[in-house]
Amino acid sequence: MNTINLRRMLIATCSVAALSGCGANDIASPGTGGNVTINNVTPAPTPTPTPTPTPTATLVTPAAGCPTIANDAQLTSAGTLTGPTGQYLVCNMPARITRSSTLPFVRGVLYQLNGRVDVGNDQGPSTTGTSNVVLTIEPGVIVIGAPGASWLGVNRGNQLQAVGTPTRPIIFTSRDNVLGLNTDSSAGQWGGVVLLGRAQITDCAATGAQPGTVACERQTEGAADPSLYGGANNTESSGRIQYMQIRYSGFVLSGNSELQALTTEGTGGGTQISFVQSVNSSDDGAEFFGGRVNFRYYISMGALDDNLDTDTGLKGNFQYVIVAQRDGSAALGADSIIEADSDNAFDQQLPRQNTIISNFVFLARVASANNSTAILLRGGTDYTLVNGFMDAQNSQSCLRISRAATADTTASLGVNATNVVVAGATTGNDELGAPVFRSVQFRCPTTALQGINGVTDAQVATIFGAGTNNNSITYVPTLTNGFINGATETAVPVFNPTTLNAASGVASTSGSLNGAAAFFDNVTYAGAVRDANDTWYTQWTCTSSVLNLGTNNTGACTALPVFS
Repeated sequence: MNTINLRRMLIATCSVAALSGCGANDIASPGTGGNVTINNVTPAPTPTPTPTPTPTATLVTPAAGCPTIANDAQLTSAGTLTGPTGQYLVCNMPARITRSSTLPFVRGVLYQLNGRVDVGNDQGPSTTGTSNVVLTIEPGVIVIGAPGASWLGVNRGNQLQAVGTPTRPIIFTSRDNVLGLNTDSSAGQWGGVVLLGRAQITDCAATGAQPGTVACERQTEGAADPSLYGGANNTESSGRIQYMQIRYSGFVLSGNSELQALTTEGTGGGTQISFVQSVNSSDDGAEFFGGRVNFRYYISMGALDDNLDTDTGLKGNFQYVIVAQRDGSAALGADSIIEADSDNAFDQQLPRQNTIISNFVFLARVASANNSTAILLRGGTDYTLVNGFMDAQNSQSCLRISRAATADTTASLGVNATNVVVAGATTGNDELGAPVFRSVQFRCPTTALQGINGVTDAQVATIFGAGTNNNSITYVPTLTNGFINGATETAVPVFNPTTLNAASGVASTSGSLNGAAAFFDNVTYAGAVRDANDTWYTQWTCTSSVLNLGTNNTGACTALPVFS
């Protein structure tokens, strides 16, 4: 028995009586301010003459009881957990939040997902229904998932308002993280966070249902009880997530069905997502199924499948993205940085996926991915990458494009070749043409650009080299810590991403690209972090050997911060 297993057994033995009520239940298959104290615990005395160091942290003591919330069913005590940062009272959340409620920050309290926890009941695919249930989570709150299939599902017509602050992020993590058992290779210890909405999707579950209508719904993979998403309201809000860490998620439900750290399913453009860090998800860092997603400031590190997975008609906009794969993770199933859509019988269904990413750094470290590439575009997707860098010299290739529909250079369906909506257009294939790359620099292996399933390598090279693009496949990084721009990055000409706002699909109620509000910021640099003075990634994040985010943050991802 190795040391970590012995340690796990001893801790589990001591706490099993107090936590005997914990267990997964119903998944069968596929504010402001405050000091952050890093976990420097007084070491045990030793027989050497060296004096015991003076402690620099005050250990947490458990709260006297669980807070009272507005919900019909209340929080219930599940005993205490003791780890390197102290002892905590564990408060199990009810299986369903039926009244708008707040999880307050209380020092010494951990809120636990003891299986599936639903926010509200499913209000159906249309815009009518009973009043929304809103779950609010205060800054500094830590929510843990019980081992196994524990997850938070925010049903259609309800909201999650989880808004942390830079110095008091909200943290979703595992029990083992609390106990101090995790390492930088830990993953898959609980489920994840799922937002379900009423926006348009494709790949309908019901035979004969028309994509993009209220008849087109899908079931969350792995949920035993119905957990449906989809509809026709592209402006709806499933709430707001800001300044959040999601650690060690992605529990395997059945076969190849796992949850991600964050999953959005048919969420509308009114949903606000920014400053989210995904740490060591055993599946994707985050996955987006259809709907309208507008996401700024995303960090994914150590995911064991893809890092940004998009599908089923997503209209998605992302700006300021850092992705770091874990060295040696290919044997654990790690795959691509980007996996866009699916090659299946639904390639031509509308709305067609249109994903745009500006200002990114991708560190691709998987030598033998299932997808055989760092970026896989398929399923007829429209995709745009601008102002970014990728180091993929150890990957099998930088970019693969699959199927003729994905590589099609003909724009139609109400949009012209410059991505401008044609006034009055009511027909078309929602097709913007071939994928677009501008001011994109790749460091690639010998095989850089590939076509498969009817697309040739030469076609992919033509697509990547089209226009006045400032693209390269021979980029040599000068990044600090792997993500902060150096001299080479600073010298790259910048593409103005605001020219993409008309094609971004934000808040479009028609399913076309018209009526879009502006999303992308005008920037003066390519990459995710301009220079050492650009500090958006500090304070609210945690750091690990996968991606060194410095010291101005909540500390190591393997430890809990202590907020006062």
